[in-house]
Amino acid sequence: MRIRISSPPRSRESSRGLHTRMRRRALLLRIGAALALVLTAASQAAAFSIRFEAADFGLNPTLSNVRIFEFSIDVAGPLAPGAYDDPALVGVDYRVFGQLDMTPSGFPAFDLERSIGGAEYYDQGSSLRFEVSAGANLADGLQVSELVGDAGVFVFDGREVGTGRYHPALFELNADGTGLIRNSNNMGGINPASMQEVDVQIGEEYVTELRFDPSTLTLVVPEPSTGLLLGLGLAAFGLRRRTPDPGA
Repeated sequence: MRIRISSPPRSRESSRGLHTRMRRRALLLRIGAALALVLTAASQAAAFSIRFEAADFGLNPTLSNVRIFEFSIDVAGPLAPGAYDDPALVGVDYRVFGQLDMTPSGFPAFDLERSIGGAEYYDQGSSLRFEVSAGANLADGLQVSELVGDAGVFVFDGREVGTGRYHPALFELNADGTGLIRNSNNMGGINPASMQEVDVQIGEEYVTELRFDPSTLTLVVPEPSTGLLLGLGLAAFGLRRRTPDPGA
């Protein structure tokens, strides 16, 4: 004879207790997600990225033919009015490509890509300079018209010393909507293709004139603020708490 052994039926109280524990667990998961959102937003607020590319400008090559470039510069710190003179950087990524005339390098073309950390950027002899005006409205990002300065209002000098590269860029923007991208005065190190020591002056390899509208060229796109993201997270959390649980 087969004997069946079965568990006693679960009481309504034990079922309610299990459901309560499950709801608490779900609540803790939602709180954790909200905290992760806030921490992510806080880390983003502690840095900002400057980005621009060739498509943002009218281009007029006057030496060689450089019409392709893109830059991404991650600055370690909040965006605020004031001078940025070699600010701490998280990293720099940029590419410049073009056909060359008869230049000191002797190359018919070049395609330079650099992806380096902030400390290495400065160690190789590079610099970065711009100043945000006191009256800048940064809620909609940073436009060139909100930069101030006597000469170039934004100067990215990717100069390299001792690396054997001819074509690292000097990129300059002026308040009047003009600018230049050209090679910097790179020097030192043996170039592996030419087998010569690099020693070029500014603009000996390529020069491209730039035109743009200072009021619309946005260098820094605004990120959602920590307060806004926290508010949205809490609002969503509140809505989820008020949603009836069909199993309750």
